[in-house]
Amino acid sequence: MHYNDIEVAMHLKNTEGWNQTEKDWELLIENPLNICLVAEYQHKVIGTVTAINYSNEVAWIGMVLVDRKCRGQGVSKLLLTDLMKKLEQCKSVKLDATPAGLPVYKKIAFVEEYAIYRMTNPSLKNSFKDKYKISAKPVQAKDIQEIVKFDKLIFGVDRTSLIEFFIENYPEKAWLLKRNNQIAGYTLGRNGTRFNQIGPVSALTVNDAKILIAEALKSLAGQPVVMDILQDKEILIDWLSSMGFTTQRHFIRMYHKDNPYPGIINKQFLIGGPEFG
Repeated sequence: MHYNDIEVAMHLKNTEGWNQTEKDWELLIENPLNICLVAEYQHKVIGTVTAINYSNEVAWIGMVLVDRKCRGQGVSKLLLTDLMKKLEQCKSVKLDATPAGLPVYKKIAFVEEYAIYRMTNPSLKNSFKDKYKISAKPVQAKDIQEIVKFDKLIFGVDRTSLIEFFIENYPEKAWLLKRNNQIAGYTLGRNGTRFNQIGPVSALTVNDAKILIAEALKSLAGQPVVMDILQDKEILIDWLSSMGFTTQRHFIRMYHKDNPYPGIINKQFLIGGPEFG
């Protein structure tokens, strides 16, 4: 995939109603460690697949798209087969599958880990009041390395490039929570073509996660918001439901054969999107 493929890739994802922007595609393409492929027929792009590389430890597959007129002809299988060959040296390969994609991934030895629920609010009501003894602060440049270290502990691998991308491009959605001068959690987010996406969010407790999410939502009154939340975070799911968020669909987190970097799942609350983990 090259930069001049982005226009067609955007058309494919818009047809599916997905949320990614041109900036997201650029992030995936610009790092030479990432693998981004297109399928072509008669010199026209008809399919895409990406894999973002996290420190040569985990490759995260995403953006599996095929032109609707070309489905049922093995295009996604072709893309995934080629991609997996190129990822043979990576220690772990993971993805967040839609229910429709689940059978495809199972056939190539991906194993289910847990579910992630997508929750949306088409027009957020601003009803957040400060009621905690501590509050989140905007992320500053000097905080990035501390966030990267915290994220590596909880997510499982180093995601420096992704974290820097979120903070650099969407600083208004980046918040940090500290307790006793130690990091207790962070939230990042990004703009999308359809929704503001909040996530990833990693935190020591569910209350810490709520503080961070509430802070990130304060500036989004009247705007559409999406979050992808791990299935076991029932308290957070109920809290979001009380604010008008509804569950739209779910993803299934999967890994290929082995899962050496699961992270600390009970401290992962929101993901950054199925294409990023």
